Formats: sequence, structure tokens, C-alpha cells
Amino acid sequence: MSPVARSPAREPWPHRERRGVWRFERLLVDDRWERDVRVEVDAGGRVAALETTGTGPGCPRVAGWAVPGVPNVHSHAFQRALAGLAEGRGPDSFWSWREVMYAFLDRLTPDDVEAVAAQLYVEMLKAGFTCVGEFHYLHRAPGGAPYDDPAEMSRRILAAARTAGIGLVHMPAVYEAGGFGGEPLDGSQRRFRMDPEGAARLHETLAGDFSGPGERLAWALHSLRAVPRESLARIGELVGGQREAGGAGGVPVHIHVAEQEQEVRECIARRQARPVNWLLAHAPVHERWCLVHATHIDREEMAAVAGSGAVVGLCPTTEANLGDGLFPLGPFARAGGRFAIGTDSHVSRSPVEELRLLEYGRRLATRSRAGLGSGDGVLAGAGGALLAHAWADGSRALGWAGGEVKIGKRADVVVLEAGHPALAGRAGAAVLDSWVFSGSDNPVRDVMVGGEWVVRGGRHEREEAVARRFGEAVGNLRFP
Repeated sequence: MSPVARSPAREPWPHRERRGVWRFERLLVDDRWERDVRVEVDAGGRVAALETTGTGPGCPRVAGWAVPGVPNVHSHAFQRALAGLAEGRGPDSFWSWREVMYAFLDRLTPDDVEAVAAQLYVEMLKAGFTCVGEFHYLHRAPGGAPYDDPAEMSRRILAAARTAGIGLVHMPAVYEAGGFGGEPLDGSQRRFRMDPEGAARLHETLAGDFSGPGERLAWALHSLRAVPRESLARIGELVGGQREAGGAGGVPVHIHVAEQEQEVRECIARRQARPVNWLLAHAPVHERWCLVHATHIDREEMAAVAGSGAVVGLCPTTEANLGDGLFPLGPFARAGGRFAIGTDSHVSRSPVEELRLLEYGRRLATRSRAGLGSGDGVLAGAGGALLAHAWADGSRALGWAGGEVKIGKRADVVVLEAGHPALAGRAGAAVLDSWVFSGSDNPVRDVMVGGEWVVRGGRHEREEAVARRFGEAVGNLRFP
């Protein structure tokens, strides 16, 4: 008999604080700070009106520097509970770390995954992320047997997102093989098994669940190692049909690619091409594709990715933790490439920590402080330029109507405390530059997702209960 998991209570975020209209003291609109901006939000959580009158009955004032919420394009939620447990003397490379991760996930139950994901999402919100792309490949029970409900694990992720109040783009991943040669899945990898038809059925099963304005489904292919070449054509058909049904913008597709040098060598040996070149030649890569990591990419591949419109999803703290290498950010940006950020294994859960390390890696590699910023607007500095990519390209990669506060866009807003030591006395471009480059203290005070306040005064309403459940879950894992 297949394992049976407890069905959790799936409570949506309570709508107690929703009022529909606010007056923001200072709000980032396009590339400038606007004062006393009246923002009205409709029932679907989108901006219905944006006026600089700043007045009106029942219009509460929001002090501070208000900016768009940051999209997180790449998350493996269950790995939040592993952070700090794979730093011993054994795992000396990505590949040995992976074995530790496999042993860890053998212990995870659906209850554990939901508890861990909820804790992660609360932490993300408090740091300034307002939506997350969950790259989900933990489909089955330990040993590889399906749950009675094939959507069990996906529904646990949705429950966690609703508990936290974060926007969710859920991407069930196709995972069929254990290597470029089509090796069968073995050991812990059996929990990941999902072919294209199974992923399509899972999408159909979950369609009714993902009905909220801050919830959507997308596609993921785990990697070129895990998806045989014959499956790519079928996936193209499945996603292409959804693209037509979805209208403009289409359905996002995410894939890990070229994360490790060993992966590049194996791809060349098996497929006579570098991974990114092979992918571009065999898949309909377009503006809704996200190439996660792409660490080991050459100049020819950079130009091709930039020309495709695809976004590269960079996860600097995880890439540093695993010793992956440095992405060539400077040349890629100069080629017109688009990039966004994710937190992947969640050794950090902060958008500014990801952006800071991304920029510092570029500076160390080039021995230069010359940044990406240009012009003279609020986004002119290095911090503003990095955030501009995270907002615009992250929203593009997730098919998310966010990244800016504008009529018709989602009301996803992060309010920075103007009096916080990191921002004291700052104005203009220095506000964003100081948020990114002024240390690890967190000036995020309030966070709105789809017109609802989920963090007020630096506190999430459910953080104590979520943390308690997380502590119980990880305490019971007894790992290592």
C-alpha cells in the first residue's frame, strides 16, 4: 500500500488588515521617489489607482521608503532544514554534499516539509521577498512509492505558502534519469520520479487548488542529466499548449543547467555540446524560461541566452556554499542578459544578501568596483541596478505581475524603516544602495502581498506558531 499522509488544514491568510487604500510617504515609482502617493488596491490584490494627491477619507499613512517586493525565482523549500548540517569534513564538493542531502531527505515526511516550508516563507517575507518560485522535485515517499494522493507534497507547499501569506509559483519538476546516459534513478532519487505525462497530470490535479490571485503553476525540468533528450520534445508540446491557453506571456519553464564543471564535461562527452548550447539547440527557450545557475557559461552561450530573452536565475549564497564557481555577471550584463535571484538551498533567505554577494563576486573576479549602475536616477547606483534586475527579470521569469508599483500590477510592497541605522540620513539612490551594501541588519519594517499586510513592524503574525512547529519537525529528524 502506498504511504498515507495526514491532510493538513489549509487556511488562507486572514483578511483582517485589508482596507483597500493607503497613503505612502515615499514610494518608488519607475526610477524616482514619489511623495504622498495614494495607492488603491482592488479585490484581486492589484493596484487599481495610483495618485500623488496623498489624501482621502480612510486613507492610512505608511511612513518609510516603500519599494516593490522582490521575487525569489529559485527555492527548494525542504533544504531550509539542512542549512548548517552539511559543513562537516565529509562533503567536500557539490557531489558529496548531494549525498548528504539525499540521506537527509529520506527522513522527511509531508508534515515535516510543510513545517519547514512555512518557516522558510515567513523568513523570506521578513527579509523582503514577496513571492517565491518553488522548484519542487520531492514528489514521492521514501523508497519511491507514490502517496495515495499524488499531489500530496505539492499541496503541502501550497499550505505552507498560505500559512505565511507569500505569493507562490509552484513548479513540479520532471525528473526521470540519474545521469546523461539515462541511468535509472537509484536510492533517494526515487522520491523524485516524475515523467512529462505525470507532470501534466499533476498540473491538472492541482489546477483547482491554485485558484487564488497569488498562486500559479509553472513547469520545471530538473536538469539535462535528469531529463532525457526524447522527453524535451514532449515537454515542448505540453508547455506550448499551455502557452497558447495562457495568452500573452505564456507559462514559465525553469531548469538547472551548467552548475558544475563536471556536469559540463559529462554533457560534452555524452552530447558533444556544452549544456547551455545543447539546451538552446533542442528546446524552445524563450522569455519565460529561467536557466538556473548557468555558472559555467562561455561568451557564445551568453550571447545566445541574452538573445533568447531567457532569464538566468542566480543563487549566489548557495553557489558559494557549494563551491560551484562565479557566474560571469559583468560580461553577461553587457551582452544584454537578464538575471534574477533565488535562495536555492537557503543558507541565506535575504534578497540583499544574495545581491550583495553576487556583486562582490563580480568585483573579486574583476578586481574592480565599477558596477552595473548608470544614469542619475534612483536606480543609478550599484544597489539600485541590481534590484532593478531582481524586480523586472524575476517577475519575467515567474510570469508574475510584480516588480513595480503600477496600475494593473500586484500590490506587493516592502516598506523600509527610514530611521533604521542602515538608512539614516539617506536619500535618492543612496537608499537602495545602502539597503544592499550597508551590512546585515534588516531595515524591512512592513511587507504587503497582494494588498494584504503580512509583516508589520518587522513581525509576522504567525511567526511564533510557525517557528514552534518548525522546531518540532527538525528536532524529530535527528540528523545527522
